[in-house]
Amino acid sequence: MKAFRLDELEAERAANEGAYLQFLRERNMSVGLYALDAGELDPQKPHRQDEVYLVVSGRALLTVGLETTQVARGSVVYVPAGVAHKFHHITEDLRVVVVFSPPEG
Repeated sequence: MKAFRLDELEAERAANEGAYLQFLRERNMSVGLYALDAGELDPQKPHRQDEVYLVVSGRALLTVGLETTQVARGSVVYVPAGVAHKFHHITEDLRVVVVFSPPEG
């Protein structure tokens, strides 16, 4: 078993001064913590992997392809591989657990 605490992951991510911290990588998936502060721009480009986002805190809009939805704590969104997507209009600091399958990279 591998267990993680979000507060510890957030501290590690912040210490590394990056928006994304991959904290688990296995044969069929990888998992990371993605952080964007209120007002920040999301620089993402489409990925080659399917993704699932679980919003653990914050509030924003998320556009996937031509669809836009509001996301906040507890939102879960699937993003198919190769589809353009961006968080925007981030009104509260956003923290998102991201699951990639197959693993990112």
